[in-house]
Amino acid sequence: MRTYRYFILLFWVGQPYPTFSTPLSKRTSGFPAKKRALELSGNSKNELNRSKRSWMWNQFFLLEEYTGSDYQYVGKLHSDQDRGDGSLKYILSGDGAGDLFIINENTGDIQATKRLDREEKPVYILRAQAINRRTGRPVEPESEFIIKIHDINDNEPIFTKDVYTATVPEMSDVGTFVVQVTATDADDPTYGNSAKVVYSILQGQPYFSVESETGIIKTALLNMDRENREQYQVVIQAKDMGGQMGGLSGTTTVNITLTDVNDNPPRFPQSTYQFKTPESSPPGTPIGRIKASDADMGENAEIEYSITEGEGLDMFDVVTDQETQEGVITVKKVLDFEKKKVYTLKVEASNPHVEPRFLYLGPFKDAATVRIMVEDVDEPPVFSKLAYILQIREDAQINTTIGSVTAQDPDAARNPVKYSVDRHTDMDRIFNIDSGNGSIFTSKLLDRETLLWHNITVIATEINNPKQSSRVPLYIKVLDVNDNAPEFAEFYETFVCEKAKADQLIQTLRAIDKDDPYSGHQFSFSLAPEATSGSNFTIQDNKDNTAGILTRKNGYNRHEMSTYLLPVVISDNDYPVQSSTGTVTVRVCACDHHGNMQSCHAEALVHPTGLSTGALIAILLCIVTLLVTVVLFAALRRQRKKEPLIISKEDIRDNIVSYNDEGGGEEDTQAFDIGTLRNPEAIEDSKLRRDIVPEALFLPRRTPAARDNTDVRDFINQRLKENDTDPTAPPYDSLATYAYEGTGSVAESLSSLDSVTTDGDQDYDYLSDWGPRFKKLADMYGGVDSDKDS
Repeated sequence: MRTYRYFILLFWVGQPYPTFSTPLSKRTSGFPAKKRALELSGNSKNELNRSKRSWMWNQFFLLEEYTGSDYQYVGKLHSDQDRGDGSLKYILSGDGAGDLFIINENTGDIQATKRLDREEKPVYILRAQAINRRTGRPVEPESEFIIKIHDINDNEPIFTKDVYTATVPEMSDVGTFVVQVTATDADDPTYGNSAKVVYSILQGQPYFSVESETGIIKTALLNMDRENREQYQVVIQAKDMGGQMGGLSGTTTVNITLTDVNDNPPRFPQSTYQFKTPESSPPGTPIGRIKASDADMGENAEIEYSITEGEGLDMFDVVTDQETQEGVITVKKVLDFEKKKVYTLKVEASNPHVEPRFLYLGPFKDAATVRIMVEDVDEPPVFSKLAYILQIREDAQINTTIGSVTAQDPDAARNPVKYSVDRHTDMDRIFNIDSGNGSIFTSKLLDRETLLWHNITVIATEINNPKQSSRVPLYIKVLDVNDNAPEFAEFYETFVCEKAKADQLIQTLRAIDKDDPYSGHQFSFSLAPEATSGSNFTIQDNKDNTAGILTRKNGYNRHEMSTYLLPVVISDNDYPVQSSTGTVTVRVCACDHHGNMQSCHAEALVHPTGLSTGALIAILLCIVTLLVTVVLFAALRRQRKKEPLIISKEDIRDNIVSYNDEGGGEEDTQAFDIGTLRNPEAIEDSKLRRDIVPEALFLPRRTPAARDNTDVRDFINQRLKENDTDPTAPPYDSLATYAYEGTGSVAESLSSLDSVTTDGDQDYDYLSDWGPRFKKLADMYGGVDSDKDS
């Protein structure tokens, strides 16, 4: 007998809407097909068709944001195996199971424990199953069902930006796009009108409007002028529920700025301007500034200035200062108060960037009148020419007038002018000028061949105001006069071969002339009258400023006549005729058969094979002189090496002499007699050194001392006096070497060592006469003598 089981799931949804279900995909279990039924709360209680599935589930809705105090009831799970004896246990798993959703394991009731927010999670997928409480084995296979959170209008529209910034050109047409704002609603757009947003304008009318569905803001007023108002603040509202009452709303602020267009022409604030400028203003000097105002900004406010008409159209100019947009009026040409005192100009200001759609407003330019008054300035004198060129013959006498210069005061006062020559340009004072009338005259003779052009400067100075002066260059050209005779271009010295034939050319002559005639040089050549008769040579004038010397006979003998002096007269063809006589030296030489010179009697000529005898002698003399110089230089260097080390008489040195000898101790007073070194007279024949064995006995040679040497005494006395009176001398005994070699000393040796080598007593009374430096010695030795006497 087949048994039929029924598993019924009942849902009670806590909302005013009826609960309904939709079929889900079917799942096939391992149980045999049975008849199943699903019982639903609400108005729909239809039986389902038989299916091979052991579970059939629907999609259910649960209201979000439940505000009740109890748990929100979702539904009931029931199986036909449940006999009500508590043998079955219902289990719920999936999204939020045990936390958000709980199930009564005995009865199968499902409840929501917390408020659900569709914006956080709109759908929950759960799995339900019934198991045997005793065995823990499922009595029905597990299946899924969906709980979808039903949306309510709990979110207001939110704009993507808190503050929008937009720009629109001024003077725009109505309906010009400005900006689009967007608001979003977190509610479900597929259910009801909770997410349907409608835009409206709260602030900014009547200047702007907004499309309710798109949020596009457009201009709503014609001819909005930036110069009147530049900034606008518009408040836009976004409301859900299609804008119906009860819908939630949000707002945003839109800051709209009108951008500038060139809709305003430049305008001068006044119609007439007046300026003053001195007539001495150089070109380019600014006179004044004018400025036209333009209500626009940026490049739309740029202005160009120009002079369109007026008396000073060519005398003045106007440029635009790009930083200040001012028109700067400048001097274009040199002004002259005496010629014109007032100028009237028409200056125009215009916009370089014009928008054609605003041309109907009128021309985008304006004009103003500018009057410029020229002020008189004390000007320096003005010469009648920028430069003067004068000419004078080089044979002009002193004080000859060359020409004159003229200058006058351009001012109305017409102050008198005096002239002078700038002597820095005429250092030799060749020219002078009349200070009253400006006449130039010579003060020295001129020479064209020395200097052709004289460039001087003339100064014109106002007599009443010497500070006002001007200069002008004066160029004086010296004209040529035939005052120089032609002469040979070079010194001519030629030769003629002994075997020369008659009419043979031996030399070509050329001439030069320092003068510069207008028609050019024309020289003529001829023999001097005194050499015409009996001459062995002739002159042939070539008529081209050259001439040739020709032989007049056959053969010449150098032993009879070795040298011929040929006087040649050179004349020019100018007025007055100038001529000079030049001498040509012709030597007779021996030549080979080709006419080449081999030898001449004159020593000055050089042999073709080597140097002349005179040249060889000169070279030998130079070599001998050089050798003598070298020998003398070597001899002088050897002589310098023999000079003493101490040259100066004031030089004081301490000399240490090492003899490498060891003495006999303190009692050995005979080992070394230093007194012998000081006084040769103290040497005794019987006193020999006891520390060494003498190799040979010899007698020392004595030099007799000059007892009365006046020169030495005077020299020593002078030095003693200088040392006694010298305040910078050291306060101790010192050895002064005077490097003076005499024949001997009257005082002989003053050393105490010398007293050992002398037989007789010495008189030291003279020490007391040598000054305070020798007082100690005088007391020591003078006292001994007195003791002996006593």
